[in-house]
Amino acid sequence: MTTANSPPTVRELIRQHYPALTQAERKFANALLDNYPAAGLASITIVAGNVGVSSPTVARMVKKLGFKGYPEFHRALLGELEATGVGPTQRRANWSSEAPETHLLNRFAQAVTGNIQQTFAHIETERFDRATAQLADADRRLYIVGGRITQALADYAFTHFQAVRPRVTHMTSSSGTWPHYVLDMAPGETLLIFDIRRYETNLLRLAEMVSKRDVRIVLFTDQWGSPVSSLADVTFNCWGEIPSGWDSSVATLMLLETMIAAVQERRWPEARDRYERLDELFDMTSLFRKFT
Repeated sequence: MTTANSPPTVRELIRQHYPALTQAERKFANALLDNYPAAGLASITIVAGNVGVSSPTVARMVKKLGFKGYPEFHRALLGELEATGVGPTQRRANWSSEAPETHLLNRFAQAVTGNIQQTFAHIETERFDRATAQLADADRRLYIVGGRITQALADYAFTHFQAVRPRVTHMTSSSGTWPHYVLDMAPGETLLIFDIRRYETNLLRLAEMVSKRDVRIVLFTDQWGSPVSSLADVTFNCWGEIPSGWDSSVATLMLLETMIAAVQERRWPEARDRYERLDELFDMTSLFRKFT
C-alpha cells in the first residue's frame, strides 16, 4: 500500500516519470511493464541486453525514478516480488511488529480509507470508460470468473451484471470445467477476471487460452499486479493491505460497484425495462416480502 510511510512501487514510479524518459529509456520501461517485475530482476548487463539497450541507459532511467543506483532499484523489485507471495502468517507478522497502539477499528478504518484513495487515484477515466463499454456491450457475451478468494467478487459481479444486461455467464470455480466455456467463446467477447495475490496459475492459463481466441480481458487485481496483466486489455489495480493476515477487498468491491453503476447508466433505459421484468418474475416466486 502506498501511503506516507510506504514508498510507491516501481510500476507507479515508471508511470509518474514516463514523460521525462528518453526513447531508449522508455524501451526498457515498456519491457519491464510488459513482464513485471521479472524483466528487472537480473543484473543490469543482462536486463539491458535482453531489451536491446545499453547498461548506462538502464542506469540513467532508474536514477530518474528516484533510486540511487541499479542495486537499490533491484532490491525494490525483489521486495515487491516477495510481497506478492507471502501468506496470511507472514502478512500478520509484517504488520504486528510495527502495530500502533490505537484500536484495531481505527487502524482498519485508516488502512481501508487509504486503499480506496490509492485505488481511485490510479484510475484514468479513459481506461474506466473503455472497460465499462466492453462490459455493457450486450451484443457480445460477458464471462466472469474468480479464484479461491475472489470467487465471491465474481459471484457478486454476476448477480448484478446479469440483472443489468443479458448474455452473462458465471464460470464455475472448478478450473476443470473452464475448457468447456472457452470452447464456445467468440472473438470480441469479454472475460472479467478477479485475481489477487497469491496469484493463481489456473487463471493465468485461462487468460492465455482466451487471448488466443481474441477474447477481451478485463482484470481486477491488486497493487502489485497479477501475471494476467500482461494479457489483459484493461487492468485495474486495487489496493488491499490492511493490519491482518488477509488482504482487503473493500477497494476492489467499491470499484466494482462503481463499474456496475456505470454499465447500468450506459444501458438505461434497457436496464430499467430489464429490472421491471425481473421484478415481475420475483413477484411470481414470492421470494421477497411485500409491505402494504
